[in-house]
Amino acid sequence: FGHLELAGWSIALSGVADIMDGRVSRATGKTSVYGDFIDSTLDRYIEAAMFIGMVYFYGSKGPGAMLAIAALASSLIVSYARARGEVHGVNCTGGLMQRGERLALLSLLLLAGRAIDHLMHRPAGTVLMIGVAVIAATSLYTAIYRTVWIARELRRQDKP
Repeated sequence: FGHLELAGWSIALSGVADIMDGRVSRATGKTSVYGDFIDSTLDRYIEAAMFIGMVYFYGSKGPGAMLAIAALASSLIVSYARARGEVHGVNCTGGLMQRGERLALLSLLLLAGRAIDHLMHRPAGTVLMIGVAVIAATSLYTAIYRTVWIARELRRQDKP
């Protein structure tokens, strides 16, 4: 709804909460398959909500909305490739733009973007749009990297 700084703080706080709940559960020995499933699934909902919010901010068409959709699709494929690899016993966490990096960059862009746009005499959302383009491109690279790496590893394992 145009409250970019509030969105930035919300993303930052949700990231801190996500990190803390995992650390607390591991420290207290209360990890579970259920908790892992819920945590990773809720992470996808949060990411989807962030990028859907950007589509709303930029309007349903135009470069900002399209970049937000590309960032959403790429980020979901990054997570999906990792999850599918793990199902088959292959763990791949590599790449340029993982969830933590996406959250941190997006939060910073939301918090500082309006001020930077103002200093550079650009329309509101310009810096955010550039950052979302970077997230989309590097997430796509990460998704492709993981897909290729996991596929090679699975093919290697299939050979007698």
